[in-house]
Amino acid sequence: MTAATTVTAAVQAAGEQPYSYARRALVEPDWRRFPGWQDVTEAQWRDAQWQRVHCLRNIKQLRATAGDLLDERFYDDLAADQENLATMSMLLPPQMLNTMAPDAGVDQTKFTEAFYADPVRRYMLPVRSDREPRWPNHPYSSRDSLHEAEMWVVEGLTHRYPTKVLAELLSTCPQYCGHCTRMDLVGNSTALIDKHKLTLKPVDRQDEMITYLKKTPGVRDVVVSGGDVANVPWHQLESFLMRLMDIDTVRDIRLATKALAGLPQHWLQPKVVEGLERVARTAQRRGVNLAIHTHVNHVQSVTPLVAEAARTALEVGVRDVRNQGVLMRGVNATPADLLDLCFALQGEANILPYYFYMCDMIPNAEHWRVAVWEAQDLQHAIMGYLPGYATPRIVCDVPYVGKRWVHQLHDYDRVRGISYWTKNYRTGIELNDPEALDRQYPYYDPIGTLSDEGQEWWSTQQA
Repeated sequence: MTAATTVTAAVQAAGEQPYSYARRALVEPDWRRFPGWQDVTEAQWRDAQWQRVHCLRNIKQLRATAGDLLDERFYDDLAADQENLATMSMLLPPQMLNTMAPDAGVDQTKFTEAFYADPVRRYMLPVRSDREPRWPNHPYSSRDSLHEAEMWVVEGLTHRYPTKVLAELLSTCPQYCGHCTRMDLVGNSTALIDKHKLTLKPVDRQDEMITYLKKTPGVRDVVVSGGDVANVPWHQLESFLMRLMDIDTVRDIRLATKALAGLPQHWLQPKVVEGLERVARTAQRRGVNLAIHTHVNHVQSVTPLVAEAARTALEVGVRDVRNQGVLMRGVNATPADLLDLCFALQGEANILPYYFYMCDMIPNAEHWRVAVWEAQDLQHAIMGYLPGYATPRIVCDVPYVGKRWVHQLHDYDRVRGISYWTKNYRTGIELNDPEALDRQYPYYDPIGTLSDEGQEWWSTQQA
């Protein structure tokens, strides 16, 4: 008996693997199944301007697109959420809606049930019945849960880490995710949340950012974000990136754009592709690492157009396209969902699985959030299937601390759902704090995941 035969026999005796990989071709769902798009041509679908013009911004437009596929129960549920609980306004590109319930058919009852259960719908188009009924909102949730605005050194420039900054060029996106961590600033105000506003003109904000970076040589890494850089007029974005590369201490530039998945048509426009190539070639000549960071949360969102957009960016010289997903219950919080997504990203779209963040502690997000121990179990479950360099880290973005791998906690009260974390650097607002590196910083599990004893303790605290 050969060694290979011995191994095969042992595997058969032990049973199947917990997860079985099978290569699956990417599919662009047929948008013509929606009554409002029955006459939309492929040329129109690939057109970025058509996609932007036909974004869904309200229930009336959703009705016009979905027609009788959805019943009144769903529309009422959606309206109740927008009137009472939503922290983000509705903005849904056709590309994203088309990835919801792709195989549900056209029977109203079946489609409605599939739409309710759909993982992409759950975070892009939340409804009232999705929310946690008893604990929709954690007592320690916050509009700016990561305290980024507290760390602005100039408007929109967060200096949180010693060598890295976050540059928020604008406060809009091509699409609005229900769980957005910057819900205090990004998007239109909702019935619940009156959004903060950027006050400087874009050119003045960018000037101040560049001035700060020139006089702060310890910063080598700039995440250019917002909002979404896909909403920055290309000539403005290219100008800003070229100015960044004129600063010889800046060695890494990352462009943050959900639109690579939500509106890939934007990144396939000739003027954008040509401009991105100019930026990428300049980065190569100057030894700057230019990457695109996108945000895909479920395998259904990885379509041929998304893969085409990612490959095009790589072909014109972008060093890496990476994914920073968000771990969410009902969306991707199972080993199979995470692995299906990662294999589609890595194997079919040339997008590197990079991070999965635990959903941040913003208001009314308890139904999405998972406990730290659940995230630890998920990290364990996905190890060994993907190449090591393409195995994403699941991280907790701890307020005042930053990203920490979920196994890096210092202490953990499982009954009350409070984990404690330490850090090895000071943020810009703690430079004179002698206890910053010795303090333990708390993070809180969703109360609904706790035992009866833990939930009773929190009920007492609230009272």
